[in-house]
Amino acid sequence: MKIKLETLQHQTAALAAIDKAFPGMDTMSSDPNANYIYANPLIKYRYNDKANIDIKMETGTGKTYVYTRMMYDLHQKYGLFKFVIAVPSPSIKEGTRSFITSDYAKQHFSEFYENTRVQLNVINAGDFSARSGRRNFPAQLSEFVEATRQNANQIEVLLVNQGMLHSKSMHRDDYDQTLLGGETSPIKAIAATRPVVIIDEPQRFPRGKKFYEDIEAMKPQLIVRFGATFPETTTGRGKNKITKIDYYRGEPQFNLDAVDSFNQGLVKGIDIDYPDMPEEQANNLYKVKQAKAKELILAKGKKEYSLSVGENLADIDPGFEGNITYAGGTDRELSNGLALSKNMKLIPGTFAQNYQDEIISQALNCHFKAEEENFLRLNSGDNAPKIKTLSLFFIDSISSFRGENNSKGWLAQHFENLLAKKLKKLINRYEMAIDDREKEYCSFLRATLKSLQSEHQDVYAGYFSEDRGSSDADIQAEVEDILSNKEKLLSFKDKDGNWLTRRFLFSKWTLREGWDNPNVFTIAKLRTSGSEISKIQEVGRGLRLPVDETGHRLNQDEWQSRLSFLIGYDERDFAQKLVGEINDDSPIKLNQDELTKDMIKLIVKVKRQTNPQFNENQLLYDLDEHNVITRSNQFKQYVDIDGKKMSGYDALCYLYPELEQQTKVAKGKIRDKNSKDTTKIKLRKQNWQQLKDLWLQLAKRQMIKFDPSVNKDAETVARNVFNDSDNKIFVLQCPQMVHQEVDTTSGNAIVKETQADYSTEYLTMKYGKFLKILAKQTDLSVNLLNNLMIKAIKRLRNNTNYINEKTLGNLIQTFNNQFNERIKTSYSYEPLKFSASTSIYNAKKHEFVDSIPASVLGVYQSNSTSDEKYLYDRPPLRYDSADPELKILQRSYGPKISVFGKLPKKAIKIPRFDNGTTTPDFIFKIEHGSKPIYLVIETKAENMRLGDEEIRIIQQKYFDHLKESGVYYQMATSEQEVHDLINKLENGELN
Repeated sequence: MKIKLETLQHQTAALAAIDKAFPGMDTMSSDPNANYIYANPLIKYRYNDKANIDIKMETGTGKTYVYTRMMYDLHQKYGLFKFVIAVPSPSIKEGTRSFITSDYAKQHFSEFYENTRVQLNVINAGDFSARSGRRNFPAQLSEFVEATRQNANQIEVLLVNQGMLHSKSMHRDDYDQTLLGGETSPIKAIAATRPVVIIDEPQRFPRGKKFYEDIEAMKPQLIVRFGATFPETTTGRGKNKITKIDYYRGEPQFNLDAVDSFNQGLVKGIDIDYPDMPEEQANNLYKVKQAKAKELILAKGKKEYSLSVGENLADIDPGFEGNITYAGGTDRELSNGLALSKNMKLIPGTFAQNYQDEIISQALNCHFKAEEENFLRLNSGDNAPKIKTLSLFFIDSISSFRGENNSKGWLAQHFENLLAKKLKKLINRYEMAIDDREKEYCSFLRATLKSLQSEHQDVYAGYFSEDRGSSDADIQAEVEDILSNKEKLLSFKDKDGNWLTRRFLFSKWTLREGWDNPNVFTIAKLRTSGSEISKIQEVGRGLRLPVDETGHRLNQDEWQSRLSFLIGYDERDFAQKLVGEINDDSPIKLNQDELTKDMIKLIVKVKRQTNPQFNENQLLYDLDEHNVITRSNQFKQYVDIDGKKMSGYDALCYLYPELEQQTKVAKGKIRDKNSKDTTKIKLRKQNWQQLKDLWLQLAKRQMIKFDPSVNKDAETVARNVFNDSDNKIFVLQCPQMVHQEVDTTSGNAIVKETQADYSTEYLTMKYGKFLKILAKQTDLSVNLLNNLMIKAIKRLRNNTNYINEKTLGNLIQTFNNQFNERIKTSYSYEPLKFSASTSIYNAKKHEFVDSIPASVLGVYQSNSTSDEKYLYDRPPLRYDSADPELKILQRSYGPKISVFGKLPKKAIKIPRFDNGTTTPDFIFKIEHGSKPIYLVIETKAENMRLGDEEIRIIQQKYFDHLKESGVYYQMATSEQEVHDLINKLENGELN
């Protein structure tokens, strides 16, 4: 599998913003060193902060891609060829190195910048070590500094982390060699090249502090900062204290904030989950009053407890399990690695092994729920590429994972036991699968279990800072896979066709930054991180959109992806804090007392997307008319809107929902799984009333009446199937060997594949299990099936080897196909003399309901403009599939459509002949002379699944008896098909 980088719109927008903000080249300079071949050409307004550029991009949206492509752009357009990338930590440095040097990145950029390559020079700790008594420069530093413009197809990049940049090695000037014919100081030699400096994570390089001074020491002509967070500056004191974000030009030149990233679907949605805890345990809470190097003071109520280094927390409360002591030191840590800070809360119950087991168990449930969806891809058509599913566990102690003398720690042992149980349960569910993809998944699960139970398992791996110098081959293999083999982790099979089962990763916060893998779908924190780091940063390892097995990145319209984030009870407010962080990232601060200029600008900007004539005067006039604001734009305390009393600010949001949609993360993007979704969608009653006459008919219950011949048909079909006249149903099952050969006889190399039995032993199954599954899957009596099997086996010379999984699958599939085909029209709908309530209609009151749960209308949501014809208050739109549902909802319709909308689940409840009910997806009312037409639409993907045709026949049969009432039913696979149908009905081309 090879990752395919693709050009995304928001990334090209960022590059366009950089191009626009770039000050240009100084071609008129009189500087005698302007053409110095070791240095960049001169940039206009160089060394001036006002010329520097800030690019704000949220975690997971591809800032590394943007600044890498920016280097190619600036080289191609202006001949700039020396860049320094400064990052805060070795782990981020490794992530950057891995991306820039990857084959997939090189391949991608070569498509845009032919014959241009990046020479990446990485400075690491230890590179300056003296050898043979001489103090020399590292080769990669010399390569960067002394490269010249004469190599027009090469870009020189120096990658360094802030600790290395600040080190004595970079600033001293007593080396035994020189650079550029005279420089003996690395930092001065870099400065002589007039570099363009890229700062990754600018909040870690605040101006005026030591690490920024190191940036300035390189004398960059231009600085471009990339990050989700920027440093803040504070002026004044007390009441006059003002804190603002420190941008070079007062604002970023490109701003893709957290709100936009989530609402535009540029990152995964997030589900937060944690195991609940009994109230008594939850209230047993200790606060860190003081954490000193040699003493820890905890407080519970008014009582205080003191622990010295080495003393056990269980001495205070036996609930602190695991022999945890106070380690102290500069990091103020417990012996399990948990860093303590003042006022931090500790709940003993969360330290218990059984509580951590519960988090692991829930994490595995989340993992396999996502893995089944990603592997099977049920709603994506036949043979949709699979998506490898990874999970990341943050733990507090390496010893709990790696025991002494190459043994497994208790956590690894518990994890293996829980995982083995989950795998066996899933294998049991899929072992009788008939569908090829399900069989393939069962094979993947079996390979996983086999590896897990082997001496050198390849299912889970750990990476810890202590691993860097390990001599253990297994540990080094794990570390290499996690840090460098991203494509291997994303692949299902190796070059020999063997399953790659590694997909569970463990780390003690070492992977919290710098490392990323787009297919992390579950993150479990088995202990709080202890430090008050950004919640967005904590979830950041799993925010990136996933790639499928072909390397294609899947946007949210193609495949809805969500990250499950599991935490302990002591962080149960995580979701609330995360949403707060995201909303705080919006550049517009909402004022609930006054309509500010920024709020006006935002509303006007969004409204103009659908109404180019909309302006500030129109907005203020409308708010005046509704009595929302005073002449000084203050919100009035009470306002009456549509019969409802609300505050002036709430009235503004009611009239112009765009304001909060642009400044707050949309509902459903982040979900607290411990809280029930109570979101309601309000019906527009005046629009539903236009469907009242039709609904009085739809509310009348219908009963399925089968033709008398159905039972006889079932027996007839069964006898026909068991006769197996084509000898294709009863088969022998042997283990298969797949053989592949490369054949070049035709002039082109092609792979020919054959399958052959490699064992003379047949695979069989117990007759009782065979018969039980067969009866359950066909709804035929065991007695009938037993008699038919006896006859069949006799016909096959009493060879019981035919009782196997393949025969069972053939019998079930053939019978159900033939029987359903035979009876799908052998019934009728018989009206009953009563009406029944549905999700949309109250039969007792003979009226539509006021609102419905959002989930019955659609599991996903999307922002939209308001449409007076729609059946519900909008935006946002609710939908279940991006194509065609969302596209149908987003399309504009002509004046003859009086109302339209999506039908909620169970809105009509059409009885199905194979049990259950069905409801179509859309309804349109088309004005057509004196008698309206009701177009009812069922939507399906273009490559329909088996069963979709059955639904069409069922619904068609039901709506046929409503033709005289003006109902026209159709199944559609695209929004264009719906649009064409409407045109034909409006023009009277269809009856």
